[in-house]
Amino acid sequence: MEAQDPAEYAERPDPSSADGVVPRRVRLAYGFGSVSTAVKNAAFAYLLLYYNQVVGIPATIVSTAIAATLVVDALVDPFIGRWSDMTRTSIGRRHPFILGSAIPTAIFFLLIWLPPGGLSPTQTGIWIFAIASITRIAVSAYDIPSTAMVPELTSDYADRTRLFSLRFWFGYVGTFAFVALSLTFFFVETPEHPVGQLNPEGYIKFAVSGAILMAVAILVCGLGTMSQIPRMRQADARPAARGTWRTHLREMFTAFRSRAFLAIFGFGVLKLTAIGLTGALALYFNTYIFDLGAKQIAVLALEAVTAATLAAPLAPVFSREFGKKRTAMATAVLGILVSVTPLVLTYFGLFLPAGHSLLVPALLVQGTISGSLIAISLINTRSMLADVVDDYAVRTGQHSSGVFFSASSFMQQCSAALGVFVAGLVLTAAGFPEKVDPSTVSRTAELSLIAHYVPTVLSLWLGGVLILLFYDIDQKRHRANVDQLREVAAKERMRETENAGGSPPTF
Repeated sequence: MEAQDPAEYAERPDPSSADGVVPRRVRLAYGFGSVSTAVKNAAFAYLLLYYNQVVGIPATIVSTAIAATLVVDALVDPFIGRWSDMTRTSIGRRHPFILGSAIPTAIFFLLIWLPPGGLSPTQTGIWIFAIASITRIAVSAYDIPSTAMVPELTSDYADRTRLFSLRFWFGYVGTFAFVALSLTFFFVETPEHPVGQLNPEGYIKFAVSGAILMAVAILVCGLGTMSQIPRMRQADARPAARGTWRTHLREMFTAFRSRAFLAIFGFGVLKLTAIGLTGALALYFNTYIFDLGAKQIAVLALEAVTAATLAAPLAPVFSREFGKKRTAMATAVLGILVSVTPLVLTYFGLFLPAGHSLLVPALLVQGTISGSLIAISLINTRSMLADVVDDYAVRTGQHSSGVFFSASSFMQQCSAALGVFVAGLVLTAAGFPEKVDPSTVSRTAELSLIAHYVPTVLSLWLGGVLILLFYDIDQKRHRANVDQLREVAAKERMRETENAGGSPPTF
């Protein structure tokens, strides 16, 4: 090892320093950053409706174009994670990506809603693929480094769940605020467009406001967490850490061999595909089956706030009492069963009919319950991934947080890509018409849509839960990992100090 300035080692944070309490203002800034991803996910749920029912592009073309961006994600996200792990700057290894992604994210998000005129359906599909791919890369440049910060902000088993709970709460509230704002003020009913969410003029304001909100959320997260840079783990300065691209590829694929990680990854891909499917088709159910207007749908968006408010404090409690794995599995199963109940009852003619005064309140209560259960599952799964980072570091000596959380970003992207793709397949299989007046949709088409959707979404969720059975890190093992990492870090600091010509620290 080359002799280096002792001051460099003095500035290098002790990984165990992450045990300290993260200041509240930092927690709030970090949590608020999730509003950016929430806006993107909420908006992408409108892509299929917008291009299929407003622009008039076949659902198969739209869903295939969006799903094809997953190929780009699969190739780019691991490199962003690895690049983030290796970066050394005066503001750390995560913040250059976070701060640098704000403006590109806003610009490309705006462009995806402004397709050039005169394009054929196939050309429009190519436009969607190209701009959505670039948008996803910009979002990944923020989301991967920001989520990778959690293992560096705290190593406490329960505190990680609390931090992710706050992030999910802001994400859900951001979703509600953005959707409610859009449905109330942008998607206005007119004589030409009696259904507000089918009014093309509203999508311009929708796109501009979303772009601004995403940029602001990213900047708040980046600037608000900069005070924590000195206590966060930084990239290794040794030459060995700057290997060839072949070395980087080998290390990335080695990280993907973790059994616990693969269990989370499999569960995450399936569950977030299901969430994307639900988000895309919820607009169809509310518009064509329950005959709800834009303002009524805006009221239903309140379920995001109520669900997150219930889930945020309960997720850490459940994980502490029952363990993260059991909590994630149980709440996922219960959440999806509650979620499909109104549609199953509607199929058999047992639910409240369209126009009933209690329909919106009933859907709001049902959405709150199912949403809170699913949110608890999501929070615990994300916290489990942070624990995988430590487990992998114990086994290999590499703290590849960015690599692992690039998979988390990929899973999130699935909710807006693969989910929309499956939604397009469901719409096509159900024979649902495109660019159709809600008043002309037949009862047969409505029931066919329900009959194709419910088995699909249940299969995705239950398949994911079965995969999660292979996750093998519990609270006891995590604590042992943290203790071992502290011991290794202490020995490394002593060795580095001696090599630099200083005196061994006193413990």
